Amino acid sequence: MNERLSLKLDTLPDSPGCYLMKQRGNIIIYVGKAINLKNRVRSYFQKGEHSPKVSAMMPKVDDFDIVICSSDMEALLLECNLIKEHRPYYNILLKDDKHYPYLRINPSEPFPRLNIVRRVAKDGAMYFGPYLSAGAVRQVFQLLRSIFPLRTCRHKLPLKKPIRPCLNYEIGRCLAPCAEKCTVEQYGEIVQGVIEFLQGKHKHIKEKLSRDMKTASSNMQYEKAAEIRDALSEIDRLTEKQNVLSAKNANQDIISLYQDDLDAMAQVLFIRQGKMIGGNSFLLEREGREDIAEVLRSFVLQFYQKHKPAREVIVKDIIDVESLAEWLKDRRGAAVTLTVPKRGDKLRLIEMAERNAKDALIKHSLKAQVKYERSIGATKELASAIGLNETPVRIEGFDISNTQGGQSVAAMVVFINGEPQRKEYRRFNIKTVEGADDLASMAEAISRRVKRSNDSSSPWQEPDLILVDGGAEQLKYAIKAMHEAGGDYPIFALSERQEEIWLPGQKTPIMLPDRSPALYLVQRIRDEAHRFAISAHRKARAKKSFKSSLEEIPGIGPVRRRALLAKFRNMDAIKNASVEELLSVKGMNEPAARALYDAFHS
Repeated sequence: MNERLSLKLDTLPDSPGCYLMKQRGNIIIYVGKAINLKNRVRSYFQKGEHSPKVSAMMPKVDDFDIVICSSDMEALLLECNLIKEHRPYYNILLKDDKHYPYLRINPSEPFPRLNIVRRVAKDGAMYFGPYLSAGAVRQVFQLLRSIFPLRTCRHKLPLKKPIRPCLNYEIGRCLAPCAEKCTVEQYGEIVQGVIEFLQGKHKHIKEKLSRDMKTASSNMQYEKAAEIRDALSEIDRLTEKQNVLSAKNANQDIISLYQDDLDAMAQVLFIRQGKMIGGNSFLLEREGREDIAEVLRSFVLQFYQKHKPAREVIVKDIIDVESLAEWLKDRRGAAVTLTVPKRGDKLRLIEMAERNAKDALIKHSLKAQVKYERSIGATKELASAIGLNETPVRIEGFDISNTQGGQSVAAMVVFINGEPQRKEYRRFNIKTVEGADDLASMAEAISRRVKRSNDSSSPWQEPDLILVDGGAEQLKYAIKAMHEAGGDYPIFALSERQEEIWLPGQKTPIMLPDRSPALYLVQRIRDEAHRFAISAHRKARAKKSFKSSLEEIPGIGPVRRRALLAKFRNMDAIKNASVEELLSVKGMNEPAARALYDAFHS
């Protein structure tokens, strides 16, 4: 251990907080939380047995930082945010998380709408879910619309003056609060019916619908009676899918885990109103087999950053129970019970979740193995065809995109073991070339890329093979630029006309067999580079157009332009924004907002 690290270890405080382990280049590779920073951080540097993860990580640690917090809870919140921001390599990361859809309604509004949303906010509204797919939530949404005459318009009610009601009012699908055809109290009764239905109180709603169906039939309103009959059938169909597994009205999330030496799979089962509404599995990225309680703690933190916790969260095992329960309470906005069962029905639910996790992991492993063998087979075939001694792991593909007389953009895509790695993609705005000169643009891109591998402060990983979109001329320029920049990597060009492969020093191209895995691989890399180049060029053009459109407007400088782009994303949204919406942009004042509005509406 060097003197600098020893000094930092000697001055660590006894406070709670977070620590950030770093490798060379100031790259954060692990974020952790501690009640006592001094004891926790020092333990990493002490001799003795460590977990496989710590043993693999510590030889790479070049430095560490700490952030002192006022409480363990504050440290927990900071840890969540730091992991989310930096996604460190040695933290357990939720690989395929998603936002589940929810149904949202806010009974505190005078005339609320029912919406499908994917983010739960602390806005006083009620959220029902999660639903496991967009299809499932739309089925319930359409059913509710057929039963309850809620408004669907986007008007901010109540309006200053009533307007003419729409067609939904004429066909009995809305009470038309926009036209003052109902009171807040009358509309509130409809809202209460929706809430009760979503809370699982279907019995009296079905009884009312049955009475309405009989009345409609007696009055010879057969079409209306048929609609009500269909609604009743849909309620039965949706509710019969849900198996009763828990206590009446129980609202629980069941979380378990299964891991092998390579991967870990978490499983969440959702129980609402005592009924199983489904579940989902989540692949976790981690370095070797780890303690289940630690893995589940990391999973819970990441999963509930996006999802609203149930009233009770039941886990197979976990550490840091008190802090996590407090954090879950904050996420839910109400008390949450965090339970680790040892016997009884709750343990049986955990065992069910674990069986599902094991099944999901086995299926994932088989699928990954087939995919890996297919990709490795393609790279081996390619290596043999172009005369490489070793199979390339990292293949980089380059393409150029430009418009007549416009700025050129070079794109670099990365494939590792035959699969795209989109986080590694890079684009280069061409700086030294005037006009549309693909050859010179490719030379600049290759030169800048090679120099980045030689950058001592933050070097890029070196390629095992470079693919250039084009023919013999593009390859010649790329090789010259690569050598002048100090690089010497295997390189070839792929022409689009007849899928010809051009190799250094050869006057004639080679052709890969039709439908061969190697041909499919190089086509994928070439096409992906082309797609990314066009996408990067469009973004560059849009940014330039955005800048020029706003440059002439008084009070709209670079800082406000960036803030407008962050808020509205595109010019059309800015043009359609009201003065009030423009004023909500960070750093905007009324004269600038008014000038911007007038520029597009005068």
